[in-house]
Amino acid sequence: MGIKDFFIKKAVQSQLKNVPKDQQEMIMKLVENNPELFTAIASEVKALTKSGKSEMSAMMEVMKKHQAELQKAMGAPQKQQRPF
Repeated sequence: MGIKDFFIKKAVQSQLKNVPKDQQEMIMKLVENNPELFTAIASEVKALTKSGKSEMSAMMEVMKKHQAELQKAMGAPQKQQRPF
């Protein structure tokens, strides 16, 4: 693990202090396996909050945008989207 990955892991851990331990472990494993995805998500959320969106709104927008990647990272089957 590189220094960048170490800091990403520590930043995520600090945000998860109120999350149940089993969920913390699942999220940390996702971050360790896909640090680039979570770095991208964090930077997009930061950009949206700087432009005036609330953190919750920015997080929801970015998570929705990266939904397929997150589902793939979690091993969840992806839903087929209807054409209309």
